[in-house]
Amino acid sequence: MESYIDEVIEIMDLSQNKPLNEIVFEGFRQAIIKGIIPVGERINEKECAVQLNISRTPIREALRRIEKEGLVEYVPKFGVVVKKISVEDAEEIYQIRKSLDILATINAMKIMSTQEFSQMENLLEETKRANEAEEVDKVIQYFSDFNMMIYQYSRMPRLESIVRKLREYLMRFRDISLSGENRRRKALNEHCQIFKMMKNQEYDKISDVIEEHLDYSKSFVIQEMVRVQEGGKESHGRS
Repeated sequence: MESYIDEVIEIMDLSQNKPLNEIVFEGFRQAIIKGIIPVGERINEKECAVQLNISRTPIREALRRIEKEGLVEYVPKFGVVVKKISVEDAEEIYQIRKSLDILATINAMKIMSTQEFSQMENLLEETKRANEAEEVDKVIQYFSDFNMMIYQYSRMPRLESIVRKLREYLMRFRDISLSGENRRRKALNEHCQIFKMMKNQEYDKISDVIEEHLDYSKSFVIQEMVRVQEGGKESHGRS
C-alpha cells in the first residue's frame, strides 16, 4: 500500500473546495483508472483511513460507487480488490464509442462556427509540432483534446459526459499504445482527415473514417492489454 498511497493522496488533494465524499470517490477512481493502484490489489479501508486521516465512511461509500462502475469487486473473506479490464470490456467500449463518436461528429460539423473550425485546425497544428519535437505526452494530450473538442462542439453535454467515462477506463492502455512513433503519426493523419471531412461537410464518408480510426486504436489497445495479462510488465513511462 505504501507504494501508491502517496500518489493517491496527491490526486485527492483534500484541500479542494468539494464535499469529502466526492474528493475521495474521484481520487480512488482516478488512481485505479491510471493504474496507480494495480490490478488485483486489495484496498484496505482501515489503512487508507489512517493514511488519509479521515473516517472509513467516505472510503467505504466511494468504493461502493466504484464497484457499481465495475472497477473493483468485493471478494468474500478478503475484501475489495481492483478488477482487471478484460478484452471483452474493451470490445464493448469501442463498439459503443463508434456510435457515439459518429453521432457527435456529424452533429458538430452541422453547427460548428468558422471560429471553432479554426480552433480545431490550430490544435492539429500544435499536435504536429509536438509530434515532430517528440513531445509524446503533449501529443497524447492533444489527441484527447481533439476528441473532446468534437463532443464540446456537438452541443450535446450528456453525450460528452458519457464518452468521457468510457475513454477513461482504457486510458493507461491507450497512452502506452500511442507511445510508438508510427502509431502516433497514423493517429494524427486520421485526425487531420476527420477534420477535413468535417469542414467539407462530407457526411457520406465520415462514418467509415471514424470506424476505421477506432478499429485501429482498438487493435493497439487490446494488444497492450493482452501483453499485460500475459505477464508483461506494464510501464508507466514513455518510449
